[in-house]
Amino acid sequence: MTAPHPQPLSSSTPFGMDLVRDVLNSRVYDVAVRTPLQPAPRLSGRLGQQVYFKREDQQPVFSFKLRGAYNRMAQLSAAERAAGVICASAGNHAQGVAYSAQQLGVQAVIVMPATTPEIKVRACRDRGAEVILHGDSFSDAAAHAFEVQAQRDLTFIHPFDDPAVIAGQGTIGLELLSQVQAEGSSGGAYTVFAPVGGGGLIAGVAGFLKTLNPAVRIVGVEPEDSAAMGLSIQAGERVWLDQVGLFVDGVAVKQVGEHTFALCQEYVDEWITVSTDEVCAAIKDVFDDTRSIMEPAGALAVAGLKRYARQLEEEGQTLVALTCGANMNFDRLRHVAERAEVGEQKEAVLAVTIPEQPGAFVRFCQQLGPLAITEFNYRYAPRRNARIFVGVQLPRPADRTAIVQQLEQAGYPVLDLTGDEVAKVHVRHMVGGRAPEAAYERLYSFDFPERPGALLDFLLRLGGRWNISLFHYRNHGSDYGRVLAGFRVPDAELPAFQASLAEVGYDFTEQSSNPAYRTFLQ
Repeated sequence: MTAPHPQPLSSSTPFGMDLVRDVLNSRVYDVAVRTPLQPAPRLSGRLGQQVYFKREDQQPVFSFKLRGAYNRMAQLSAAERAAGVICASAGNHAQGVAYSAQQLGVQAVIVMPATTPEIKVRACRDRGAEVILHGDSFSDAAAHAFEVQAQRDLTFIHPFDDPAVIAGQGTIGLELLSQVQAEGSSGGAYTVFAPVGGGGLIAGVAGFLKTLNPAVRIVGVEPEDSAAMGLSIQAGERVWLDQVGLFVDGVAVKQVGEHTFALCQEYVDEWITVSTDEVCAAIKDVFDDTRSIMEPAGALAVAGLKRYARQLEEEGQTLVALTCGANMNFDRLRHVAERAEVGEQKEAVLAVTIPEQPGAFVRFCQQLGPLAITEFNYRYAPRRNARIFVGVQLPRPADRTAIVQQLEQAGYPVLDLTGDEVAKVHVRHMVGGRAPEAAYERLYSFDFPERPGALLDFLLRLGGRWNISLFHYRNHGSDYGRVLAGFRVPDAELPAFQASLAEVGYDFTEQSSNPAYRTFLQ
């Protein structure tokens, strides 16, 4: 599905030396700093490659977005400055605009999704900007921002699809050109990994570097649930995503820009998508090497770098990840810490059947030998066999298959749940909750934007016609809420129940056949 650009483009897309000229003339250093290219020795040692982090999280607003925002706003006419500016942003561009407006003496209006982490909202208001919260994604906020722009006659500062913004972000490539050379990269052949939302960062960096050094390889990294640019490149036109993921909120864009799409078609070599668990693991990787905590989008490029490095046959290659932001809500760390080990493939999550008799747990642990058990969930039931939910620490990612085979050869039936989202988010906290009297139980998972009152709103929308036989909700400090619920619905009432679910308005998936649910709860 395609959708039109919300406003006509102000100028043609700059390519080649035109883009290089725009980057060289950018006024970013009135406010931005030249960030370091920092070696990552721990990650380098694990991957067998020479890994560097380009530390854009060290900008005054803890994100690269200041570069593009200031470069665009420094070019405003006197009349435009007097009238004020407006932008739509999931957070970091908003802070860049607010900071730039404060420095330039311009009034700024910021429209942000209602799911934006509070730390980003507060940072904009602290710099004197008017903040309007609207919608659940950048695209929702952008549509509203264009309405406000027309009403108040403000200048729109686009977060990515503006040549001046793209050129400002391209100054990162200008710095890399000399920084990587100073580190001794042979022949200038190295690979740069950039996080991708709307495409402003990768368009500017790729266009600048590839024009001056064609030997550089550029890889775009996107979340699996928000891969708007990669899908657009594959389709040969800009596509529109009906839904985008909310965990990596900094790149949650439903449609990429026209300028950025054209530049990415020309200059980006490869596209990689990564999972939420891989992003969580990458946040931990950056922390291990720098003692700094990236937001999900800030570690996105590192997650892609790791996946790319595992496929390389030769060691010692120079790999650069743009660590682009550190505006992390503290509460989200609970979710990150819980998922990092699985994302790094250091933990296996298994359902194992053992005899329901004294000493069975000891014998099971003995079978695992020196491996550490990270989780063990069990509840007594008067049956011949017991089912346990167990987490096992993995010395190496490849050991998971070997451990499953070892247990099966020892006579233990095993179900590998490491990749099962329902098992990791919900069932691990509910093991043992069987209810034989809950006839006609049907299980559903629901996702909804997390904000104050969201759970109450969900319950009110759900109504009370059908009895809820199972319910699990846990706030992980992330931007979305997840509910697992069972309903007692006789077959004759199923059409009416399904129609009721459609009216709730939230994404839902039937999980009645989920193996984790059938093993522990049904």
